[in-house]
Amino acid sequence: MKQRIEIGILFSRSGSYERLGAACREGALGGIAAVNADPARGIEFVPVERDPAGRTDSYAPLCAGLLTETRARHIVGCITSWSRKEVIPALERHRGLLWYPAPYEGFETNDHVVYMNAAPNQHLVPLFAHVAGRFGRNAFLLGSNYIWGWEMNRIARDLVADAGGEVSGERYLPLGDTDVSRLIEEIRATAPDFVLNNLIGPSSYAFYEAYAALGRKDERFRPERRPVLSCNLTEQELPSILPHGEGHLSCLPFMHDGGQGSRSSFEAAAHAAVTTLADAIELAGTDEPEAVRRALAGRSFRTALGAIRIDRATQHASLPFFIGRIRGLGFEVIEASARMVEADPYLSRYDPVATFRPSLRMVR
Repeated sequence: MKQRIEIGILFSRSGSYERLGAACREGALGGIAAVNADPARGIEFVPVERDPAGRTDSYAPLCAGLLTETRARHIVGCITSWSRKEVIPALERHRGLLWYPAPYEGFETNDHVVYMNAAPNQHLVPLFAHVAGRFGRNAFLLGSNYIWGWEMNRIARDLVADAGGEVSGERYLPLGDTDVSRLIEEIRATAPDFVLNNLIGPSSYAFYEAYAALGRKDERFRPERRPVLSCNLTEQELPSILPHGEGHLSCLPFMHDGGQGSRSSFEAAAHAAVTTLADAIELAGTDEPEAVRRALAGRSFRTALGAIRIDRATQHASLPFFIGRIRGLGFEVIEASARMVEADPYLSRYDPVATFRPSLRMVR
């Protein structure tokens, strides 16, 4: 008989990022179904779900409840960095392990978190390198008023300076705010080479619609001239910006190719979290988190994201990157990494000279 192992699922099904939560939940449940259907495995996962309903203050008590009121020692969950940081004390107190499937802003490692989606050197750095040589180096930075927006724009300021560009403006909206008219006015007045969009959910959808309207009035702001960039916009949200997102860019560790399987990087990362956990439990012979961590260290695993490796020191996954141009409800891949990119969450190996090679100019 297979050993039955409870696994916590902690995603919001409502709120500003409900689409992303739904994608991760679907990926996690799909991963559980794949593990349970595999006759070669000696384990069977039993999902135990909790729904924080988009309320940040609900994550910590629900996480603690999963670790103390059920037999779950591992939780696949959280979308935002706020929610991840909220649950870490509970994970430390009750010796649990969080499998985090969302892209994030880096500058964190924790023994109680396995980071299954991209860090800045796997999304923002390659995206800026791609854009700087094609569109220009001056940026306008947007963000929802919380950790992802603050930290991504902080890193972006440094990257723009390293590229020899300037930040034309930096503005934030409260989560859920859809009044973007002031942002559009400032972007039109400053005419940056590109816009980095770190808005979340409805705020982001409203911005793409307003920016498309600006492009129809003023051709300088069409995507082929001044694109909007994102590091967290996936296929899951494209229906919400159709057709306003057409031609804009996103950098992700996975893009759906139209076939079977995961339909977005959030779904793929959550699926990969579950199957990697299953592999590690079978290697360790137990679901005890410390033993699972030892089994993960430095090993490669075949997943929905490809053949990934979990770094021994940081517990981040090595990942590819894909830069895609929005085409309808999917992406046209315009650049991809030739190999898996090792995570560098503190950008300690980032080389600005190699990233932003100076362009050659004719001297007359």
